[in-house]
Amino acid sequence: MNYFERARYFRTKKRLGQNFLIDGEVISDILNYANITANDTVIEIGPGVGFVTEQLVKHAKKVIAIELDEEAIKELKKLDAPNLEIIHNDILKTDLSALCQEDIKIVANIPYYITSPILAHLLGEIDDLKNKNRAKIKDIILMVQEEVALRMVANENSQGKQYGLLTILSQFWADVKILRTVGRKCFYPAPKVTSALVKLDVRKEPLLKLSDYSHFRKTIRAGFAQRRKNIKNCLLHGGFPKEKVLNALSTLGIDENTRGEKLSIETFGKLSEELIK
Repeated sequence: MNYFERARYFRTKKRLGQNFLIDGEVISDILNYANITANDTVIEIGPGVGFVTEQLVKHAKKVIAIELDEEAIKELKKLDAPNLEIIHNDILKTDLSALCQEDIKIVANIPYYITSPILAHLLGEIDDLKNKNRAKIKDIILMVQEEVALRMVANENSQGKQYGLLTILSQFWADVKILRTVGRKCFYPAPKVTSALVKLDVRKEPLLKLSDYSHFRKTIRAGFAQRRKNIKNCLLHGGFPKEKVLNALSTLGIDENTRGEKLSIETFGKLSEELIK
């Protein structure tokens, strides 16, 4: 199936971050990694002209495709699949929990510039314990920029600036792993970066048991706000009282000159709890 020939006749829109996946092997991998059965309802985010969609409808009980581009929707309607529902809307303005009764799987090839907002919309923020979308999602197969994928799976021992707020947002509500990299030529038009397929198995419970999740969110925001500063100064700049900061660091045996990016998620959790005392 010549996806390239089909894609190049469609006028892609740079403002929407459209890069259509045209590699049949990668599309096949998405289906395999998603492990879709005849009992599954799949929500596809950013289906474009439907190259992945036309395969999803062959395997799933129902596919709900959410697309913003009116011209792409015209192409999707040509699939004429009885188990396909097309929704013309911005994903960030769509309440996924209201679309169906059963739990769902997510398949998404999204504009890279809104990866973080979409993740927050799907999973909820760290202190959003009763997020309606997350409660219905079983797992997510997500195409993202490779650099972003590395940030999602990073830890305090990762190189450079990979470990940060996106890491914690991703891992707090899901078990995250990179499935494979995807080269530039697998898309039309070809993006300037290598991409990666990521799978998120959504957690029913948060990664950490804490007494105050909003306080934890405040703590990590402060910890990563100024990467060149040590954790003591970051917390002070974040509005935490000096005496509490010094006591918490001392109690946990954390050197005050340590940078936030060198503290594990678990250590941040302990630090947050100590700062509450």
